[in-house]
Amino acid sequence: MKIRRPTQAGAFYAGSQQSLREQIESCFRHELGPGSLPTVADKKLQNIVGLVCPHAGYMYSGPVAAHGYYHLAQDGKPDIVVILGPNHTGNGSALAAMREGAWRTPLGDVEIDTATADLITHASSIIDVDDSAHAFEHSVEVQLPFLQYLYGSSFKFVPICFLMQDLESSREVGSALAKALIGKNAVIIASTDMTHYEPLRSTEKKDKAAIEAVLKLDEQQLYSTVEGFNISMCGPGPTTALVAAAKALGAKKAELLCYKTSGDITGDYSAVVGYASIAFMRS
Repeated sequence: MKIRRPTQAGAFYAGSQQSLREQIESCFRHELGPGSLPTVADKKLQNIVGLVCPHAGYMYSGPVAAHGYYHLAQDGKPDIVVILGPNHTGNGSALAAMREGAWRTPLGDVEIDTATADLITHASSIIDVDDSAHAFEHSVEVQLPFLQYLYGSSFKFVPICFLMQDLESSREVGSALAKALIGKNAVIIASTDMTHYEPLRSTEKKDKAAIEAVLKLDEQQLYSTVEGFNISMCGPGPTTALVAAAKALGAKKAELLCYKTSGDITGDYSAVVGYASIAFMRS
């Protein structure tokens, strides 16, 4: 089997199995996190359709991401996870999926769901199969250890990387996801950080406006806000695709689970990065 080896182990997150499990548990127990370890409900997902999760180093954004995974664990166990992330490296196709093999982290291997990947790419004319886009990209990879901590190897996943993040392309990806996942026990995770390296006041103002659009399930407003406020959110495309897909899959509301900035960790509020955890639910 083709193995995509980790590029961020020992960097964005801890490099050994034991230290990584301990790091994830510290994110759940952190004062900015949920405050306790999650209990995984032994049932299929009931209510959650998708999550927005940050993807910085765990020491910075891990406690915020933990809120999303804490709620996901309480909701149940997915069979399929689709992870959407921005392409920071510039490598590969504009919209790129992988359709076979497995991704490795210190917690083990996660197999790609080839059948679901094929359904998604066949439902869209703009998603290529291109492994090179994923070779060194961190935005998808950093979500996997949280999922493995909760579910072990009981799920399969599909990674999709967004270099092209315009509104219509992102909506098309969302439509393809909805067609491929209808009736399945699946969750979509949009990996994004919010405003990058601005003072706290402007970061919070910009991020609040973007988050309000997401909570309204309004991808047009999200794009207008990102462009109008010049927001350096790195994953508007993945977030838009999730909004579009979630609505088509029956989501009726979105809830902000946690919003913090890097300044809440470092104490330096002169140039912060914003992190949000948001859940999309059917009821």
